[in-house]
Amino acid sequence: MERSTIVRVHEGLHARPATRFVKLAKGFESDVELVKDGKAVSAKSSVKLMLLAVKENQEVTVRANGADAIEAIEALIGYLENPKAGLDDEDPQPAGDAAPEPAAVSAPAATAGANGLRGVAASEGVAIGPAFAHYPPDIAGQGRMLQDSEISGEIDRFHAAVAAVQARMDRALAQDSLSAGDRGIVAALRDIAADDSLTGEVEGLIKGGNDAISAVITAASTIAADFSAVDDHYLNARADDVHAVGRQICLVLLGQDDVSLENIPQGAILIADDIGAWDLARAPLKRIGGVVCGHGGATSHIAIIARSHGIPAVLGLGDRINALRTAREVAIDGNGGHVIIDPDVATRADFAGRVEAAANERAGLAVFKTVTPKLADGRIIEVAANIGSLEEIEAAQEAGAMGVGLFRTELLFMRHMHLPSEDMQAETYAALAKAFAPYPVIVRTLDIGGDKPIAGIEFPDEENPFLGWRGIRMCLDRPDIFKRQLRALLRAAVHGNIKVMLPMVSDISEVRQTRVLVEECAAELRGEGVPHAAFDLGVMIETPAAVLIAPVLAKEVAFFSIGTNDLTQYIMAADRLNPTVAKLNDVANPAVMSAIELTARAGVAAGIMVGMCGEAAGRPDLIPVFVKMGLTELSMSPASIQRAKKTIAAMAAEG
Repeated sequence: MERSTIVRVHEGLHARPATRFVKLAKGFESDVELVKDGKAVSAKSSVKLMLLAVKENQEVTVRANGADAIEAIEALIGYLENPKAGLDDEDPQPAGDAAPEPAAVSAPAATAGANGLRGVAASEGVAIGPAFAHYPPDIAGQGRMLQDSEISGEIDRFHAAVAAVQARMDRALAQDSLSAGDRGIVAALRDIAADDSLTGEVEGLIKGGNDAISAVITAASTIAADFSAVDDHYLNARADDVHAVGRQICLVLLGQDDVSLENIPQGAILIADDIGAWDLARAPLKRIGGVVCGHGGATSHIAIIARSHGIPAVLGLGDRINALRTAREVAIDGNGGHVIIDPDVATRADFAGRVEAAANERAGLAVFKTVTPKLADGRIIEVAANIGSLEEIEAAQEAGAMGVGLFRTELLFMRHMHLPSEDMQAETYAALAKAFAPYPVIVRTLDIGGDKPIAGIEFPDEENPFLGWRGIRMCLDRPDIFKRQLRALLRAAVHGNIKVMLPMVSDISEVRQTRVLVEECAAELRGEGVPHAAFDLGVMIETPAAVLIAPVLAKEVAFFSIGTNDLTQYIMAADRLNPTVAKLNDVANPAVMSAIELTARAGVAAGIMVGMCGEAAGRPDLIPVFVKMGLTELSMSPASIQRAKKTIAAMAAEG
């Protein structure tokens, strides 16, 4: 069987979306291929998939042959048509998404002086600190030909080394300290380590008489060259990842550990010819003041990790990185790509001032971490976080989130090859409730549709999945799935302040049917003797229909949460993922603001809480308007929380 589609994955199948696509494909028994421009590759090989260089808006064909071919094609096509596939749990600035353009590297910066260098401005920010040179020794092959009797054992030794590298990465993935973005990068590297393209090439070289180390070095260089030859900056950067994985395998074969970054001093500038994403992801990132590398670019995994952790980085210096080998102190400007070696007194003072100004700005906002924003009349405005996984809890707490205003449960479903069990869901929701108690945690029930694939749920072909069988519509049609989630939520409510909201509501009957199912689930749990507790039931206001029946809905539910992202696109009839109509997709448009005001008025009149969980909730220019409308809860990305609290505090001061 085969089926063609247009790829909607943002920026195409680069590392992490490709990794997730492969994971999905491996969940099916059928042989699966992806075809582009007449070239077919296995959909179960991350390397081959990335080298196919599938970009957004290109046409591809999915082929499957086997017992579950229909299910495989449906799931994989759904993934390819989802703009956010593989990116839901990434760092704040995913690869390729407005990444800075490489700066010219042929001449030193005009203001840098004799000791100035210029490279790729890969991660914003300025820093000055002691230089920490990180130059691990090169690895060379043994350079001897194997005897026939040695070949089998050498292949076994190679596979054991791959398994050891994967086990090491699995341990890293199991650590709570690894951020969601870094987790995706390490998972992609893990896949490369055992990909058939690499292992097959190495096995062939060993069978030809090469020792395992020489074979790994040669195979990694060959595959890296393939990535370098692709006409795509992001895929070019994957060559560094292949070399990094090859190095890790060689170190295991040699019985050696790589040079550690554990002893890097606080605030030091890390200097390296090259550093693997694996090494940087597990380094003490909070101690690193900046990163300067000979290799790498704005789309390399080094840059992605640096950006997600707020570390200034200048990459791509080439051989000029050697000028920093003996540096004592380094100043780095990640905004312009400038690096200054052993800065003079004036330059040091300039950078120190800029670092202080940035720190003061952060500190000025940080004081709002523990602030409970109140208006002049004493009303408290809850500023909460939008999150999609337990890994994001720490960032939300560090920002001072007053609970969770939106927990996207679809990510829990999309991460697994099978539908998550009731126990698995209950444990996740309970952990969330405990982490934020006594603050409320609003859990959105499964908001899934043809635009988001989930193994175990077969979706129909739809011309416009955003207007189709999704959200509460799908859940009510699949009570076997919905009741499992509702039971898990009732169980989790014992552990904290759980609230539940329904997505894509457009008819009052959807709320009433859900309430009947909740009562059925509670009765079942009572009969089974399972501890559980009631929760408040609310709705997301994201369809024009919900706005127009808001006065009726308000009598049926405990709260409203306005989802401005979808509400705006539905009010304006403008696809929020279509750049050609982006100017229409503005929440500040009078039509959208009127819809928000109508909703708020209905909620306030009924005496229920009215909140907002769309991205507009974090806009300082709109927060005063929303609050005056009667909204008392605003939920946003953790990065916006402290600024939102400051905005509300300023409103109170103004009276």
